[in-house]
Amino acid sequence: MAVIPRSSERQRLPKWMKRSLAKTGQSAQTNEILRRYNLVTVCEEATCPNRNECYSKNVATFMLMGEACTRTCTFCDVKTSWDLPALDVSEPQRVADAVGELGLEFVVLTSVNRDDLEDGGAEHFANTVKALRQANPQGLIEILTPDFNGNADSLKTVVDSKPDVYNHNLETIPRLYRTVRPQADYQRSLNLLQSIKHIDSGIWTKSGIMVGLGETDDEVRWVMEDMRKHDVDICTIGQYLRPSLKHHDIIRFVDPEQFEVYKQWGNDMGFKYVASGPYVRSSYFAEEVLKGATSLEDLGK
Repeated sequence: MAVIPRSSERQRLPKWMKRSLAKTGQSAQTNEILRRYNLVTVCEEATCPNRNECYSKNVATFMLMGEACTRTCTFCDVKTSWDLPALDVSEPQRVADAVGELGLEFVVLTSVNRDDLEDGGAEHFANTVKALRQANPQGLIEILTPDFNGNADSLKTVVDSKPDVYNHNLETIPRLYRTVRPQADYQRSLNLLQSIKHIDSGIWTKSGIMVGLGETDDEVRWVMEDMRKHDVDICTIGQYLRPSLKHHDIIRFVDPEQFEVYKQWGNDMGFKYVASGPYVRSSYFAEEVLKGATSLEDLGK
């Protein structure tokens, strides 16, 4: 079994990671709407450092299929369990209703891993996309899905629901998968990303990694090259931040200048857009990232 790097003390943030908090008024209103519809967000469950900023702008990333995951990724603050309830068939409509009340024209959906389900929750994802489309045909939808254990039928079910952007994160370099994503497979994730384009070439594909887990800059570049070889359009790179002392250590803090180097590498490789910075997350300012990559006319809107 791989040894997970863990220290007994929190690492201090460098000066470039410190920032002022967003105003909390609108954040509280967003939180109230989410509570009223009994919805889960990855912003809260994964202890995202951008939560208050996004909530203050009426933005949230909806996390489908419950609050617990069947996998044990060492970077993630979502709890792990195999004793999970059946899917709530009312959730897709509740998401659509909440999106309407929040006034969102761009929605990001993600989920926990549900390896206990035969299709990994693919139909539930598709039903949520369909509910959003029915409520607002002109809205834009980005999804961030698990790997469905490589199930091609599950992937096709989700792709056929016609999201505008399909995101699946590689999360880290292949050398660190054993400690960071023990139930995942690097090549399986790359194959999923390329298969999206084979099913529907009109969908924008997106993937991201965290840095600070023990990778080298050369390894970051190699992963970016693998993304492009597998037809990924949009790349995100952000600093890993440790949720608790139980999680993987922060091995290094990457300085802002190196994030700019990553961005230039990506531009040279031909990505449509590269979001690279200390606080970048896969769904952080996702609408602005997509607009940086394309125009709404290109999306058929």
